[in-house]
Amino acid sequence: MDLLSPDFGLLFWTVVIFLLTFLILKKFAWKPILKTLDDREKGIADSIASAEKIKAEMSHLKAEHEHVLAEAKAERSRILKEAKEMKDQIVGEAREQAKAEARRIIEDAQGAINNQKMAALTEVKNQVGHLVIEVAEKVLRRELSDQSAQQQYIRELTKDIELN
Repeated sequence: MDLLSPDFGLLFWTVVIFLLTFLILKKFAWKPILKTLDDREKGIADSIASAEKIKAEMSHLKAEHEHVLAEAKAERSRILKEAKEMKDQIVGEAREQAKAEARRIIEDAQGAINNQKMAALTEVKNQVGHLVIEVAEKVLRRELSDQSAQQQYIRELTKDIELN
């Protein structure tokens, strides 16, 4: 039972040693410990403030990034639209040039065809004229008095003529 009810002397010396240890710790260790705790608390507070500041800055940068991205998308859309319009314009111009060239070629071909047609008609007229002259010459040389004999002679002559 001595352990459950300590002696007054033991109790006195325990209190004295406790107070002495408390005073020594208060004088030499308490201030550095409190200072270290205060410094640590300030460091943690500064870290939290810095983290909040970085978080706000990151949020701002994210918003700015989204804005720049939206501008880039708008610029890309504008460039694609301009490119499409330019392509359509170039294709339209090329189509018009091709149509104009085709019209010119057709007109040139029609002119050449007309020239050849006229040349062929002139050639045919010349040949017919020569044939007529030859027939007339042969009819006049023969000087037949009978009309039916002249027509018979013309038929014979036309059978002999070869058209080229």
